[in-house]
Amino acid sequence: MTDDTVSSTTERTLKLVEALLAQPGGVTPQDLLARLGSSRSTLFLLLHTLKRLGYVEQAEKRGRYSPGPRLRAWQSAPAIPAADLSLAFYQEAARGPVTETLALALPSPGGPLVLSQVESSQQVRCAFTPGQTYPSLEAASQALMTQPPAAVLENGCALVASPESLDLALPICRDGTHPEAALVLSAPAFRWQPQQILAEYLPELRAMAARLSYRLGAPFYFPYRQPAAGELNPEMALSAEEIRRFLQGPWTARLACLRPDGQPHVIPVWQEWDGQDFYVVAWQGSQWADYLRQNPNVSLIVDEPWPPLRRVTGRGQAALLDPGFNLAPLLQRLARRYLGQDAPVAAAERAFRIRPQTLRGWQGAF
Repeated sequence: MTDDTVSSTTERTLKLVEALLAQPGGVTPQDLLARLGSSRSTLFLLLHTLKRLGYVEQAEKRGRYSPGPRLRAWQSAPAIPAADLSLAFYQEAARGPVTETLALALPSPGGPLVLSQVESSQQVRCAFTPGQTYPSLEAASQALMTQPPAAVLENGCALVASPESLDLALPICRDGTHPEAALVLSAPAFRWQPQQILAEYLPELRAMAARLSYRLGAPFYFPYRQPAAGELNPEMALSAEEIRRFLQGPWTARLACLRPDGQPHVIPVWQEWDGQDFYVVAWQGSQWADYLRQNPNVSLIVDEPWPPLRRVTGRGQAALLDPGFNLAPLLQRLARRYLGQDAPVAAAERAFRIRPQTLRGWQGAF
């Protein structure tokens, strides 16, 4: 190979890389041919080589080409610290009522790399080895694409069935849009039908992936695309069952009460809803607990910061629980929901029960 040939191939490769990085949403072969000025055979040879190495990916046959995981790693944002991501994953997994195996996958040239897993306790279960790549984990591969297949783009998740397992994967997006990791649920194929597993687990997994993205700094959670103006659904009421399910998530409540001088006081608190009452705990030194004893009238709101923008509001009276009330079980449940682990019981000194006189829920645009 002559020096001129090497120089020409290098120049075309760099121009191809520049074109892909300039359009992370994908670029057509026609656009690449016009930009590179090379023959179709040369272009597709370059693309094939870069795909094999993990620098380029293609959602569908004859579809657009977009940056692969190795090329995305060139961009300026530093990689997600694996330890921080794993800790957040374990905390989230401990909160949810998921009975199948959960895994956290990262992109790698050899296929999705399982960073962490929480294995199902069922006798027959799926399992992964953390630190190992799984080229056959197609659901994670699809969820990690910048420009995924049409079904994944539309649903925001990838569901792939094989004779052995049923895998459901959702992207984790530090910027709210571009996937950098995937949350994966893997279950034995004989136990579930695709629509059953979607109905049972998709809402919780979507909320979990959104919370993981939010903890990494995402201002919203809208995988693969920026939210367009007016794209949110109009405001609609939540049913009693939808309110119950929403309040089981690790959402803090903002509690509003009155100070002795008549000024409003708003404080975020951990909350537990049992279907009839809210339970909130006051930590040592919490002034708002004294305010409630003087004036029990309160309002509270529980909401989420990303679509579908669900929120629940209530108004009622707070009653101090009897001093003989055993705080330990309540604190353990709250700590597991909000921290993914048990917390010291001695940190709280009082608990209140709030029975709402009104309770309403909505989702969608305000």
